[in-house]
Amino acid sequence: MPHNKNERILRISDLSLSFGGLQALNRIDLDIHDGEILAVIGPNGAGKTCLLNCINGFYHPYEGSILYREKDLTALKPHKIAMLGIARTFQNIELYSGLSALDNLMAARHIHMKHGALLGCLFFGPTRREEIAHRRQVEEIIDLLEMEPVRKKVVGSLPYGQRKRVDLARALCMDPSVLLLDEPMAGMNVEEKEDMARFILDIYELKRIPIVLVEHDMDVVMDISHRVAVLDFGSKIAEGLPQEIKNDQKVIKAYLGEE
Repeated sequence: MPHNKNERILRISDLSLSFGGLQALNRIDLDIHDGEILAVIGPNGAGKTCLLNCINGFYHPYEGSILYREKDLTALKPHKIAMLGIARTFQNIELYSGLSALDNLMAARHIHMKHGALLGCLFFGPTRREEIAHRRQVEEIIDLLEMEPVRKKVVGSLPYGQRKRVDLARALCMDPSVLLLDEPMAGMNVEEKEDMARFILDIYELKRIPIVLVEHDMDVVMDISHRVAVLDFGSKIAEGLPQEIKNDQKVIKAYLGEE
């Protein structure tokens, strides 16, 4: 899968984050390039989700910078970062559980809607045309992720694997230019993992947007990522091609375990 290694989309420099006495991230340096799938791996508590939370503004690091196309994100609020084109899924699914899958996806389109609530209530003319255009894009994503059977079902009633798929679809409905996936396959059976890996590759092939994938399943990481960064106790201990990481002794010791 070719990608342009030269264009750096996100640059994370000297990033540090702590909670009281706990050092969650320690001077992380990491680049994300255009058109690549970058996997971030490491043991539980290594700082992987904290890293994503810093990128999309849930946490504000006390040191370092995150530049997205040379714009510093570290002081921005999450909704501002989302409007710049950075979307994410969540390890613990954060959906509107009382709404249908379709309504969850339409809610993700609100950052692109130009007409206000008053015109929305009237629903005619330009408002109606805008709604139809957004609905068309949502339907394309429903088709892409094979969600037709669940589109009108209440999300809270769906099996876990289907809810994870709705979460991915909702992130895609934001038309992201960077996609952050936080353990999209956690808690899934083998068949569901295979489906999710296929969807991630389909998204990559179709959209060609950089994807940052936090994942524990090493087989998936080795199969679909272009580069891998490894965190341990909040520090980056390795970065490279999947095969290099697989054979790195520090990674084997920290993450894969020693024989």
